[in-house]
Amino acid sequence: MNKAQIITKIESAWQDLQSSFANLSADQMNEANAAGDWSVKDTLAHVTTWEEECLKFLPVILQGGRPARYKDLYGGIDAFNALMTEKKRKDSQTDILENLESVHQRLMDYLESVPEEHFSHETRFRRRLRLDTYSHYPHHSRLIRSWRGNAAY
Repeated sequence: MNKAQIITKIESAWQDLQSSFANLSADQMNEANAAGDWSVKDTLAHVTTWEEECLKFLPVILQGGRPARYKDLYGGIDAFNALMTEKKRKDSQTDILENLESVHQRLMDYLESVPEEHFSHETRFRRRLRLDTYSHYPHHSRLIRSWRGNAAY
């Protein structure tokens, strides 16, 4: 794959994520256990967290560094997710949605600045990008769509 193809994959999965929660009311966005163990609002904050992590660590990876392991820093990815979910739970829906958009745009702007050669073959950069974006969003889109299909609204 090349840079344009990867960016297209990211944007396609992003659009699907956005459509999964389109037109939900504030009550629906905050309903507990709507998307697995989280509300839709919590889920969107979670997606933003991983895009923030992507923005933090992709430059480190490009410079040959290795990000610290979540196991070493937090006791694992699940513990990190729980910590960040609790931290962001108090944020307003407006703040969550604004951050979702602004962080995603920052990520896309950053990717535009990355040279093509970092996209052309499987590397730690590409793996991190995939895990934090186009293979991550669909998981949450499916959970939200499943809940919407079963919700009594």
